[in-house]
This record gives sequence, C-alpha cells and structure tokens, in this order.
Amino acid sequence: MSNLDLHPAPATCGGRADVTGRPVRDLLPAKNVPLGESTVVRRLLPSMGRRMVGAWAFVDHYGPDDIAGEPGMQVPPHPHMGLQTVSWLHDGEVLHRDSLGSLRTLRPGRLGLMTSGRGIAHSEESPREHAPLLHGAQLWVALPDEHRHTAPMWEHHAELPRVTGGNGLSATVLMGELDGAVSPATAFTPIVGADVFLAAGTSARLPVRPDFEYAALTMSGEAEVDGVRPAPGSMLYLGCGRSELPLRADVDSAFMLLGGEPFEERIVMWWNFVGRTHEEIAEAREAWATGARFGAVRGYDGPALRAPELPPTSLKPRGRAR
Repeated sequence: MSNLDLHPAPATCGGRADVTGRPVRDLLPAKNVPLGESTVVRRLLPSMGRRMVGAWAFVDHYGPDDIAGEPGMQVPPHPHMGLQTVSWLHDGEVLHRDSLGSLRTLRPGRLGLMTSGRGIAHSEESPREHAPLLHGAQLWVALPDEHRHTAPMWEHHAELPRVTGGNGLSATVLMGELDGAVSPATAFTPIVGADVFLAAGTSARLPVRPDFEYAALTMSGEAEVDGVRPAPGSMLYLGCGRSELPLRADVDSAFMLLGGEPFEERIVMWWNFVGRTHEEIAEAREAWATGARFGAVRGYDGPALRAPELPPTSLKPRGRAR
C-alpha cells in the first residue's frame, strides 16, 4: 500500500517515553485519503494523537466499497524501505506485483506480507474481473535497526492459525502470537496482528500480554472492546497493562487486534519510506527518482508513481505521540 499524498507530512515516531503503562481507551480520529482513481481509505495511523502501536506504524481501512463496474484499487508501482506491508482482505481481490517478480492475487483470509528491507517496489490493483465488493486493511510494520537493511522478500500465507473459544469468539492470527497460536509470517519484533470475529451474543475475555500495547480496528458490526464500541473504520487505542481483554457483541462483528512491545527506536516516516535520518530519506527518494536500488515492477499497465518533493525543513525523529 502506498501513501499517494503529493505533499506528505513527515511522521516522527518511536521511543517509549510517550507509552502509558496502564490501560486507556482512546478513540483515534480517521482521515479520509484518496487512493488511486476510485478508492478512499480511512487512515488511522499515523494520526494527530498517536504515531505507533507497537511496531505498527501505518493503518488504512477501506470499504466495504461497491466497485461493480468500477476499476477498484489502482495503485501504480512505488517504492518501500525499512518496513513490512501487511495486506488483509474481508471482501474482494487485490493483485500484487513487485520488483522481485512476485505475482499473486490476494483474497479474503490470506495474508500478503512484503518485507521491504533495504528497498523494493510493488503495485496493487483490483483484477480486471473482480468481485463487486472491496473491503480490507493495509498496514505497515516498522523494521528495527538490526533488520531494516535486510534483503527484500514476499510471503503469501493461505493457512493461518486460529484461536477459538466455544463462546462465539474466533481469531485468525496474521502476525506474531495470540493465546498460544503462532503465525508462520516473518516478524522482526514482538508483535501481534489478529482478525477477531465475534458472533451475535458473544461475551468473552481474550488473553493478552500486559507488556504489549494494543489497539482495536473495527472492521464490521458493533464489537464492544473493553466497554467501548468503536464504529466500523475507527480504531480504539488501549495502551498497556491488561492481561485480558473483555469483549462482547450483540450482532456479528469483526475487528483487528494490533499490538506489540512498544517500539523503542525513534524513526522518521516520510512518503513510503521508514528511516532514521533526513539524509537517509533523501537518498532513498533520489534513488527512486533515478531508477536505482528499488528495481522495476513488470506487467503493470501504466507509469510508476513519482516521488513528491521533500519538505523544506530537515526531517528529525521525535516521539511517538503528539
């Protein structure tokens, strides 16, 4: 997933200083952002109030959108550096191409995970023949310093572990570990990403780690998370300090549980890059503009994205919350 903003604001985040050690219930505001020709996403991270949740540094929710007779998602080739992209669908299909030569149609319940490392380029598009609905989430995970220059790679996981509770709760574990279920996806920090489904009438308590910070992104329905009912497309930041998460639902509902150990390093996130210094970001931008380093995406019908201009002031890493 790309940040298509032609004037992207730098997001400076990371560090533990702004992480509360106790539970909180903060609703994070969403920003509507156009993505391509006919898709609008709700951007939850980074937001005015919070920059990261664990290593999760970027969260977009989109749909459900009726794209019957429409082109759907059309994101031209663009670069990434210093992060992982996590693609997750509830409805529809997205065709992924990248500069490694990967070609895969993503479908609901199957994880697409791209580790950019030192640099990769990819495109995302709805196939020409596609389902009428498109609904999903696109997320980024910041890579820690010791792994952010690793070789790029692409993973597709059609089989993922599940957590079930005989009381109407089930969860698919995309990243990391939840209640003993461990995802096969490559993770570089202590993290969890799970798609949680609550059947109508469910009342449950989900075990979580007190040393992790968490957030819940409502995908559909009216799940009540720790006494709060975030509307679909909104995210509830939960902080740290819980050993279990109370959940209930009066109608069938789904939310994504995102969490992890607070990310200790301070990072600079600009456009589609995660780095540590202004010079590093500027070098990556120049490499993309000149056709170096990131490789070419073959088969996409159209030009690649042009990099926006850097801001006039130097990019500096600061805290994770404003």
